[in-house]
Amino acid sequence: MGGGSNNSHNIDNGKYVRYTPEQVEALERLYNDCPKPSSMRRQQLIRECPILSNIEPKQIKVWFQNRRCREKQRKEASRLQAVNRKLTAMNKLLMEENDRLQKQVSHLVYENSYFRQHPQNGNLATTDTSCESVVTSGQHHLTPQHQPRDASPAGLLSIADETLTEFISKATGTAVEWVQMPGMKPGPDSIGIVAISHGCTGIAARACGLVGLDPTRVAEILKDRPCWLRDCRSLDIVNVLSTANGGTLELIYMQLYAPTTLAPARDFWMLRYTSVMEDGSLVICERSLNNTQNGPSMPPSPHFVRAEILPSGYLIRPCEGGGSILHIVDHFDLEPWSVPEVLRSLYESSTLLAQRTTMAALRYLRQISQEISQPNVTGWGRRPAALRALSQRLSKGFNEAVNGFSDEGWSMLESDGIDDVTLLVNSSPTKMMMTSSLPFSNGFTSMPSAVLCAKASMLLQNVPPSILLRFLREHRQEWADNSIDAYSAAAIKAGPCSVPIPRPGSFGGQVILPLAHTIENEEFMEVIKLESLGHYQEDMMMPADIFLLQMCSGVDENAVESCAELIFAPIDASFSDDAPIIPSGFRIIPLESKSEGLSPNRTLDLASALDVGSRTAGDSCGSRGNTKSVMTIAFQLAFEMHMQENVASMARQYVRSVIASVQRVALALSPSSHQLSGGLRPPPASPEAHTLARWISHSYRCYLGVELLKPNGTDLLKSLWHHPDAVMCCSLKALPPVFTFANQAGLDMLETTLVALQDITLEKIFDNNGKKTLCSDFPQIMQQGFMCIDGGICMSSMGRAVTYEKAVAWKVLNDDEEPHCICFMFLNWSFI
Repeated sequence: MGGGSNNSHNIDNGKYVRYTPEQVEALERLYNDCPKPSSMRRQQLIRECPILSNIEPKQIKVWFQNRRCREKQRKEASRLQAVNRKLTAMNKLLMEENDRLQKQVSHLVYENSYFRQHPQNGNLATTDTSCESVVTSGQHHLTPQHQPRDASPAGLLSIADETLTEFISKATGTAVEWVQMPGMKPGPDSIGIVAISHGCTGIAARACGLVGLDPTRVAEILKDRPCWLRDCRSLDIVNVLSTANGGTLELIYMQLYAPTTLAPARDFWMLRYTSVMEDGSLVICERSLNNTQNGPSMPPSPHFVRAEILPSGYLIRPCEGGGSILHIVDHFDLEPWSVPEVLRSLYESSTLLAQRTTMAALRYLRQISQEISQPNVTGWGRRPAALRALSQRLSKGFNEAVNGFSDEGWSMLESDGIDDVTLLVNSSPTKMMMTSSLPFSNGFTSMPSAVLCAKASMLLQNVPPSILLRFLREHRQEWADNSIDAYSAAAIKAGPCSVPIPRPGSFGGQVILPLAHTIENEEFMEVIKLESLGHYQEDMMMPADIFLLQMCSGVDENAVESCAELIFAPIDASFSDDAPIIPSGFRIIPLESKSEGLSPNRTLDLASALDVGSRTAGDSCGSRGNTKSVMTIAFQLAFEMHMQENVASMARQYVRSVIASVQRVALALSPSSHQLSGGLRPPPASPEAHTLARWISHSYRCYLGVELLKPNGTDLLKSLWHHPDAVMCCSLKALPPVFTFANQAGLDMLETTLVALQDITLEKIFDNNGKKTLCSDFPQIMQQGFMCIDGGICMSSMGRAVTYEKAVAWKVLNDDEEPHCICFMFLNWSFI
């Protein structure tokens, strides 16, 4: 530090100490051990280090302050340099994209001019095979048209060269008309520039972005598709050939899981070509091999539909300052003819391909880069790589359950006559490695010898997947049976006894313990703790508290057509890395809206239809995107073989109860045309929410002579929902009468939700005096049409006493002037 000429000068006479190199070295060592020492610690340093004895403690404090400031400035400068490098690379990408778009505009202008001059001609070939692009300068041109196309090395190289040319033209040229993916805005903090195809054969997606890994490492990861693509079941390299230019040809057989229980899985027989271009860029391109190319063939596999990969791949360029610039093209023909018509949009959606495949590659690479730069320990003492491995195990186990391949040991059980739920059993040794051979402290081993899977799929109407999934995650008590959770937890918990059929248990709320978020917060993992309010009997061998490892993705409402997943598995409290994992859960995939549409009452494989009632043209999800989605449910249970019949019956009933709960939740959360928070959809066989609000308001005015609601414009439903007094409707058809609707104040008063409201009867909320009053006054309500009730006390669904100053009950008439329900309004209520 600048200042006086020798060490005798100090801060008191206005001059700084000039430290010797030895003193600086000593202080640096101390700084590494303790960057911010206390006063006592600084004095101790001076005593322990004689070389600092002639420096005052106050000056030592100043040195440490300056040293911390320099460290902070250094880190900030490093961060700004990294941001600048990223912005520079992103600017280069945007300039290249702009150049490509200019070419595409010129190409379209030329097409338009051609069609104007030659209106009688047929289609104009639009494929750009010139490979003229912003990154192909200096590229070696490989493929003469006369080269052979067969199973020989020369024939395979000919196919590879053609694939490379077509891929480059798609990645950076105008061979495909790309449009920006909805909801994706390029920028320095975005995942990259993402586009989807428009008007080409099959479905295609394209992305380019920055990755903080060197090109060789990026290529190594991308070629190992099962490690990052959750839908990839297997990838087998059948043969490898080297080319004269240093490239590699690989013959590959790949299988992809089916996303639902309603469609067969896909497989691919393809050629992959890896080479280095003259500018140093790495290229990995691939395409399917078929009979028309006279190349080697692969026989069809049972339970799989042979799909096609059109020229696709990865262009990886080194980035100045480190990292890579990556271009991805995925172009598939998934043979949509092989699935039911209601599901074909899943196989014809370029947006879904971009989200589940193209963007998944970028996210995985960025996650790996982040783990390398920040190798911190996260939740429950685990590093990000360990949590990533756990999430992959959850996803793979769920995909295996949904698909149920026979070569993995799954066999189907006979139906009970209703084909709404499919049951599979797996007792193969490979599967049971997940659940058996867990040693106990007393030397015994666990006994579950098989896994049962109960699965189903259903069509959902007018509820965004993200909202439904978030409700299922946050309100587990609305659909889950905690005794089943306890059964599953006991099956993987060490203990010498057999696992019995569960009895109803008493569990409190759930405690969510976050573990980690992946890149872009697209997926997160957590541990759910279901706290017991009581204790099971000792012979039940059930855990007092239940722990579930849970993975959630797709809860972002702003994501366009995002697939949402909630996958969970019981775990032991110790939560070891090699703990058995038997996943269950939900997958909700949006279906693109088509002009022909789907029948509003049609289900896929459920016994009963989902009745959504009458709807107007404007009553849709509107800006939320698609109004239909397919949900797949799969639950797995470990059991002993001699209990198969009992466990199968239990699992079938449980999944049916979950289906019914999900339908109720979906109906309650289905947004109105104004998309009110909380969902105001009444239960099946009830009128549309706006109609019910109109009936309530009209009947109140007829019987009491005053207006109940002061609408904002013409929105009676919104005024009813936010009315300060508790308003709730009670059905006249059920005995005892049950509640069918309540506004927000009514739900708060009853301490319930719209979904659980239908389980509350009218008599449950009144005390004895209230019940007597209601019994005596109910006929008067039906005859006179209304009744004023004196103040009193009622009970919430949680057993808390609620006092109210006065209540009004009136008969609600429908459009035909027939009684529909009884409406109650409680004024000035409060908890005691």
